[in-house]
Amino acid sequence: MSAAAILIVEDDPDIGRMVGDLLRREGYEVAHVEDGQAMDAAMALRRPDLMILDLMLPGEDGLSICRRVRAGDWLPILMLTARNDEIDRVIGLEVGADDYLAKPFGPRELVARVRALLRRADARPAAPPSRRFAFDGFSVDVDARQAFEPGGEPMTLTSAEFELLACFVQRPRRVLTRDQILEWTHGRASEPYDRTVDMLVSRLRRKLESAGAAPGLIATVRNGGYLFSAVVRSAS
Repeated sequence: MSAAAILIVEDDPDIGRMVGDLLRREGYEVAHVEDGQAMDAAMALRRPDLMILDLMLPGEDGLSICRRVRAGDWLPILMLTARNDEIDRVIGLEVGADDYLAKPFGPRELVARVRALLRRADARPAAPPSRRFAFDGFSVDVDARQAFEPGGEPMTLTSAEFELLACFVQRPRRVLTRDQILEWTHGRASEPYDRTVDMLVSRLRRKLESAGAAPGLIATVRNGGYLFSAVVRSAS
């Protein structure tokens, strides 16, 4: 079996070299570029199995690159940043990053996250069964990544909001912890006191209620997490 190919998009040559050397020692094939234009050229030659993407880049920034890549490809993306603001993390996940690691980071943590993302990608079925669900007049097509309001109007959801809704409709009437939600939507567990899920739930809750959902559809369970209270049926 050939080694996984990893593309590093990082404008700091020292960090790019350090991460590249680390991953090569782990047996991966690594290429390093410093901006979005060079990334496009590298991906035209070979599609990587995973991308490590810096947030702050010259020219096109990492968020824009992540959004553009994600629009046409579901290759795993690990976003790196020197900024550790919560809002940066939330935005990164919303535009489609699979994981988020703040600088400075430990070599073992980086390698562990790369391995976890590659395992998750390998485990993804090539042709999953159709998954369509309905609740309270809403409908969700998980495979087509579409959600519709009562009456058929499409909902405008970010990537992270849709992943959260898909998580809920596939596990209704169960108390889900924040760790479970992050694991099922982004392939990993939450750090302690992580507010990412709380912010996403608040946004999704507002959008559902503005489209006609009853208040309390997504219930907060004290010291537990969240419960999606609707009766969900298969719409396949």
